[in-house]
Amino acid sequence: MEQDNSEDDSVGPTEDDTQPPFPLGLTDSEAVEVLWQVRTQRRQADPDLPDTVTRLTTPEGSIVYLVGTAHFSDSSKNDVATTIRAVQPDVVVVELCQYRVSMLKMDEKTLLKEAKDINLEKVQQAIKQNGVMSGLMQILLLKVSAHITEQLGMAPGGEFREAFKEAGKVPFCKFHLGDRPIPVTFKRAIAALSLWQKARLAWGLCFLSDPISKEDVEKCKQKDLLEQTMSEMIGEFPALHRTIVAERDIYLTHTLRQAARCVEAPPNAEKVAAVVVGVVGMGHVPGIEKNWDKELNIHEIMSVAPPSRLGWVVRNVLKGAMWGLLGYACFRASKGVGRALLSLPTVQSLFENIRTPSN
Repeated sequence: MEQDNSEDDSVGPTEDDTQPPFPLGLTDSEAVEVLWQVRTQRRQADPDLPDTVTRLTTPEGSIVYLVGTAHFSDSSKNDVATTIRAVQPDVVVVELCQYRVSMLKMDEKTLLKEAKDINLEKVQQAIKQNGVMSGLMQILLLKVSAHITEQLGMAPGGEFREAFKEAGKVPFCKFHLGDRPIPVTFKRAIAALSLWQKARLAWGLCFLSDPISKEDVEKCKQKDLLEQTMSEMIGEFPALHRTIVAERDIYLTHTLRQAARCVEAPPNAEKVAAVVVGVVGMGHVPGIEKNWDKELNIHEIMSVAPPSRLGWVVRNVLKGAMWGLLGYACFRASKGVGRALLSLPTVQSLFENIRTPSN
């Protein structure tokens, strides 16, 4: 199903002390017109923007300023703030979905703790939300994020929080979540990999331990380095690149184009070209540029295949192994307790289900 984030995944602007005071005694329509004029005056016609910003246009004359970022970068936060302040956009679109929106309102200290703390509850939640294979893969990717967080002492997504804060200072600015829902991405990614590729990817993520510096992160903002890294990734896991990067390029392009539709200007609701700021990882910028003028099929990249028989087997084997280990531990501690546990109807039913798959 196509999801229109320009309608469903928008977040209203926050109040801010920097909003200009306006004269007393104005009607609502007059106040709206004054604020519109204030924003127009603040908007720079030919802004001097960072090198990480790409300018895209629509046939209607709308402008999209695409800020390419590194997700663990202070300078990316500065690039985002500079761009939003300069162009005073109608809409800000970020590379987040509704499943990750909580990071916008959490403070850096809490996020840092959350990123490092991967516990059983998080594993269970990921599996419940995405299924066994996709959930475990999500936990492995969280482990990678936690590794970077620990190395840098910095929580991810600072540029998105900066965008949310700055958007709240711009009159009438809407805030949209532009990314494909993460459960869809994970399920499509896992489905695209062979069993051997899944094992290789999981092994690589489990034993990731290379040190990462802030200089390494900043290099991720260089397009040539990103293209080289993506080329290496395509060679290793082409299906993974397609689902995690290329398909999301298409989805982000779609939501950015939706956000760039003309807006209504007071006092007569005249349709005028929109100004949009998009905040995405630098790795998505080339794909968005490539897809900008193409016809896009969003339905195709939103479909998720039903669970395979292999997935059913793996899920039940994992459940059986977990219960078996627990039973064995209890058996070792007390043979009577172990036998009692293994005789429980729930445990017996589980093993019966493993032996006889349901239709």
